[in-house]
Amino acid sequence: MTTAEENKRVVLRIRDEIEQQGNLDAIEEIFADDVVVHTPMGEFSGHEAVKEMYESDRVAFSDATETVHDLIAEGDVVAARMTEGGTHAGEFIGIEPTGREYEIQTMAFLHLEDGKVTEWWIQPDTLGFMRQLGVDLEDLSEAVPAADD
Repeated sequence: MTTAEENKRVVLRIRDEIEQQGNLDAIEEIFADDVVVHTPMGEFSGHEAVKEMYESDRVAFSDATETVHDLIAEGDVVAARMTEGGTHAGEFIGIEPTGREYEIQTMAFLHLEDGKVTEWWIQPDTLGFMRQLGVDLEDLSEAVPAADD
């Protein structure tokens, strides 16, 4: 069993190694094979899906930054409060690049077992994000299917 402090170090590896250094090979070390990721845009699972998420984000927001303000761990759960920012320079979920910058607050909760992330809930300020990109929310509702479609 890993300690809360060890779990916090695993979570920080996501930002340091995958997001900042672009080391997608670290996904297999950090995430369980059957990891489940919950986002406002949907749910997905497995290493390949996590890798695709990072590859897609890198194309859409090549200058993305993430600042962790709070990282709290209790038992097998780590909670993070972050500021994310960058420039929309590539296609993202069907939205053509706007060239606009964004800065949003994000909350994340990660469940770990045996030192690996098994489940991840990502809760960004999606409305603020879309507004900062200048996305017409009516157009977006047509482009992104509802969860029960």
